[in-house]
Amino acid sequence: MHGTARDVQPLAPYTVPNGDNCYGAYLFRLEEDEATIPVAVLGICGRPLVRDPDIEDGERIEVSATIQAPSHGGYYLSFKGLKAVTEQEGVVQAVADRILPLIE
Repeated sequence: MHGTARDVQPLAPYTVPNGDNCYGAYLFRLEEDEATIPVAVLGICGRPLVRDPDIEDGERIEVSATIQAPSHGGYYLSFKGLKAVTEQEGVVQAVADRILPLIE
């Protein structure tokens, strides 16, 4: 996918189910024409570190991501950390595998 990064928001450290803490995660929206999708960049788990988002608001980027479908018992990143998806929720989120600047 490619588009413009909007609303880049760093997240506080969060804990995964195995008890490890993860650092440096952030959320943003990828916007292209009339379409937008929320994207999560997972933190690095197991060792404390400071990591700023790799992108800036308004930057044109290409994202390779895994799309998470709603209500499949998985997890998604929220502003309150890692959350389990319940059947009542309809969370669709792209989880970034790779982000590159878009060269036009």
